[in-house]
Amino acid sequence: MDFELSESQNIILHSAKTFLEKETKGLARDVETTDDGFSLKVWKKTAELGWFGVVLPEEYGGMQGNYIDLVLLLEEAGKALFPGPLISIIISGLCIDEYGNQLQKDELLPKIIGGDLIIVPAIIQPDPAFGGDFIQDEIKEHDGRYTLSGTRLFVPFAHVADKILYCAETSRGKTFFLSDTKNFGVVCTPLESLGGDKPSEVNFDAVEVPQENLVGQFGRAEEILKKIGEWGALAQSAYIAGMLSQILAMSVEYAKQRVQFGKKIGSFQAIKHQCAEMAGDLDRTKFLTYQAAWRLSEKLPATKEISMAKACASEASRKVSLLGVKIHGGTGVSEEYDMQLYFRRAKVAEIAFGDADFHQEILARQLGM
Repeated sequence: MDFELSESQNIILHSAKTFLEKETKGLARDVETTDDGFSLKVWKKTAELGWFGVVLPEEYGGMQGNYIDLVLLLEEAGKALFPGPLISIIISGLCIDEYGNQLQKDELLPKIIGGDLIIVPAIIQPDPAFGGDFIQDEIKEHDGRYTLSGTRLFVPFAHVADKILYCAETSRGKTFFLSDTKNFGVVCTPLESLGGDKPSEVNFDAVEVPQENLVGQFGRAEEILKKIGEWGALAQSAYIAGMLSQILAMSVEYAKQRVQFGKKIGSFQAIKHQCAEMAGDLDRTKFLTYQAAWRLSEKLPATKEISMAKACASEASRKVSLLGVKIHGGTGVSEEYDMQLYFRRAKVAEIAFGDADFHQEILARQLGM
């Protein structure tokens, strides 16, 4: 794996840093208490930079870059705590490009890339063990149309989405459908979240979907679900790497300034070692994430590498964010400081698209265990 960035990647990186510094400074804090949870104005500007089509074909307006280009952008987004359904829209675009029919590609991809259409995946089913009043999964087919009923949880930014990529359980296997959020029978109920990332409970109650809105083959969605999980895990790993990089930078700077017992706390061995531990966790996360992105870019099998990256990123997210709070002391949990924002977002990212235990199970299977 070549660790040197190409000229075009350096341009992407510089452009991303400049844009995020100008447009998103303090944005995560500002939008957290709003209903939408993100800035539509900044979203449109992000689309103009081509972020939503980094790895999508040029014929639809994309950049036709590789997964390392994507990881570069998402790492910078993580540093800035970029708010909004960025990862969801990238995953949905990849899904439509790889598994959608030609009509779906022609109609949807240019709108996704242009920032005019938000599609989010709805794949997490409720666990009956936790109780709750959920709609029972039911799929009916009649006259070339499907009627969908069911509940999906923790759907990111469903309340502002135009379409939902709904994974349905059918008698013939899992199937993906595209449904407008304005369709009769679709209800999005916002859920509370530690990270302020605006997830929703989505209920489908006898929602009619035409056959042309089926994504991939009926009952053959296991591969799509697996790919969505891998794309999401890689994207989250990159975003986590960005957050941890900023947490480390903030912690080192604070340790250099904060005086306790007549000394700067950065002179204490415990603080030094904590920062060193954070740096090691960050570098391991970045290395594994870029390795997985490189393999995907080279069209090599990457299931093991993606799970290694996300398992490491999830563990690092938990450890580094907690150390950042400890180093900052009381200011680490004070609302007027940014550390608590990064800590809360890191806790959400830790479990998104699988926590460390989930991905270690995948790794064990890859080892033949």
